[in-house]
Amino acid sequence: MSTLKEIAQELKVAKEKIILVYAFNATGKTRLSVEYKNITKNPDDGSHTGVYYNAFSEDLFVWDNDEEHDNANIKLDVVLSSLNQFHSLLLDTEILEETLALYHPRYKFNLNLYEDADREKGIHSVTFYLDDENNNPIKISRGEERIFIWCFFVALFETDSWTGGQDAHFFIDDPVSSMDDHNIFLTAESITKLIDDTFPKKQIIVTTHHIGLFSILFDRLSKGEKSDKYKKNSKFFMLKKQKNELELKPFNKEVFLFHLHLLQVLSEAKNSGELYTFHFVLLRQLLENITSFIGTSQITLLLQEIKVEKPEDTILMINSLSHTRVFTPQISEMNEEQVKVFSEVFDKLLIKYNFKF
Repeated sequence: MSTLKEIAQELKVAKEKIILVYAFNATGKTRLSVEYKNITKNPDDGSHTGVYYNAFSEDLFVWDNDEEHDNANIKLDVVLSSLNQFHSLLLDTEILEETLALYHPRYKFNLNLYEDADREKGIHSVTFYLDDENNNPIKISRGEERIFIWCFFVALFETDSWTGGQDAHFFIDDPVSSMDDHNIFLTAESITKLIDDTFPKKQIIVTTHHIGLFSILFDRLSKGEKSDKYKKNSKFFMLKKQKNELELKPFNKEVFLFHLHLLQVLSEAKNSGELYTFHFVLLRQLLENITSFIGTSQITLLLQEIKVEKPEDTILMINSLSHTRVFTPQISEMNEEQVKVFSEVFDKLLIKYNFKF
């Protein structure tokens, strides 16, 4: 077992140019990216040696709703940061538009620059509008916003103009949160293109909780048509958490079955008596996978199928302990009632479907 700093050190000394890490939500992926940033800083001046996309990247973009003018000039402000010095690379918007086009956006955009005296500061905001004759500023949805920010960073990465101290690596942490399956596939495409464009000049580290994204990238890097180019210079890991300790395990299997891994993790937790409220997140993920596979539209119907005593009450507890806390670390132990509900659902799943793992 290791600390986050020790895990970051393991990644730092890895010789491979492509590193892919799978971990459940709340394992510490974002904090790992921060730890990696800290231990790879230039020892002379503390400057960054790489570029990062993580949850903090989204914090650099804040909506100005222009309430006092009835949203007449609504825009997405870009917080001033060390990245602004590279914004000039995006002034020709072709790269950003090409990256964004993959997602078929319903809007157009303008990049708003600082005044001439401060032009070196780059972009201070982004205005969005529909492709019509009015061109009135609009507010895009949360999902569209996340996609735009991701494409903004990818476009910066793809300019290939990083010079000086920040050209050693790209660290990409969970770019697919809140995306639907189609957009997750498209994001896998954009990461694949980024790898194609930068390999082997820069190291790329990707961490994700999403089995679809992990599986697509793993398959392409290890077995895809270009795998001969990448697989000897790629490393795959699974980041596992037990209480507050972590383990970075090499991942080399040919096939990765998510539901079997979930079953194994939940079984180990139940058998050890170390059940935490976060395990309801994993239980829900397992139930969603099973309902999708057997064609049941609702988890409640699945609970009825496996003969859970109070399916309606059970799904309410599962929802309250998972949906609202998916992205929050949960290390509190389950209480007696929660253990009872968890155990009933898990045991009856094993009996009904005779899972072997």
